[in-house]
Amino acid sequence: MRLLIAEDDTRLLKSLKHIFESNQYMVDVVSNGMDALTYAESEEYDGLILDIMMPGLDGVEVLKRLRETEFLRLHCF
Repeated sequence: MRLLIAEDDTRLLKSLKHIFESNQYMVDVVSNGMDALTYAESEEYDGLILDIMMPGLDGVEVLKRLRETEFLRLHCF
């Protein structure tokens, strides 16, 4: 299972990456919303973990933009 994690707190991002990889997940990590949007649009992920309080483009806005492009289609719930 492949995940994308977007989190601007580097310590938390590193911890989340370690936890998921220890449980056999493939993980890509980014530290801002623009990178999260770019990665989500260019790769195939089974799940996204988005920080809702990142500066600039936050996780809620990333999700809205992905939904607007119908990118998530049936995967969004």
